[in-house]
Amino acid sequence: MKLSIITINYNNCAGLKKTIDSVVAQTYRDFEWIVIDGGSTDGSRALIEQNASHLSYWVSEPDHGVYHAMNKGLDAAQGEYLLFLNSGDWLVAADTLEKCRLDSTSADVLYGDSLFVFQDHIEEIRYPDPLMFNDLYKGFLGHASSFIKSGLLRKERYTEQYKIVSDWEFWIKMALKDASFVHLPLFVSYFDTTGISSTNERLRTAERNQVISEFVPRMVAEDCKYIKRLETQLGDDQVKSVLHYGHKKKLYHKLITASLLVIKFLDRFTAQAH
Repeated sequence: MKLSIITINYNNCAGLKKTIDSVVAQTYRDFEWIVIDGGSTDGSRALIEQNASHLSYWVSEPDHGVYHAMNKGLDAAQGEYLLFLNSGDWLVAADTLEKCRLDSTSADVLYGDSLFVFQDHIEEIRYPDPLMFNDLYKGFLGHASSFIKSGLLRKERYTEQYKIVSDWEFWIKMALKDASFVHLPLFVSYFDTTGISSTNERLRTAERNQVISEFVPRMVAEDCKYIKRLETQLGDDQVKSVLHYGHKKKLYHKLITASLLVIKFLDRFTAQAH
């Protein structure tokens, strides 16, 4: 079996219905579908039971949080790739999975683009190609648009002590282990931004700092901080144009590199002067 779709839910019946409708509509069918519900009391269980014929496995019982539920889904999965499409997230179109062409890849991670759903607008998130470590360090890949080799996640699993950043921690670990990331240049899913991972910035920062201190080499972290300062000085788009230059832009790259060295020198000179 090529794909396991894992949906976790807790008291989000309206969001779960969006997810169910999008998965049921898919034209690509080489997948199993697993729903892990945390013992919801809002009608979610009844909705799951109504759609049980579409599911390979489901359970509704108390758990210890988001990542415990995701690990439970991992334990039940049998697919080569995993897609965590949680309640409130939904696939962009009926042919989305078909367009992802999972049958013709061997990459460790395939990551598509995402549509982030806010209360008053939808924001397009296009991920870079190729992906660089700094992209993961300062951001994250949307799990609802990412297909992960199940063997990788079985070795690492999500760290259940964290409430927000365990999926980000997994991306950092995979990058440091040189996993292969392949970009799917299409929008895969709508991502619901109302969850705890999107609304509790203080907790997110504290947990990210803990992951960085444990796994990211100090010199690498310092380089990422320096790039962040450059983004402040030059503008994010200018820095991206340097870091993601094409193979045919060697002269452009040399000119920009020289400019960055001058900026770096001036930055240090200014700091020493103060």
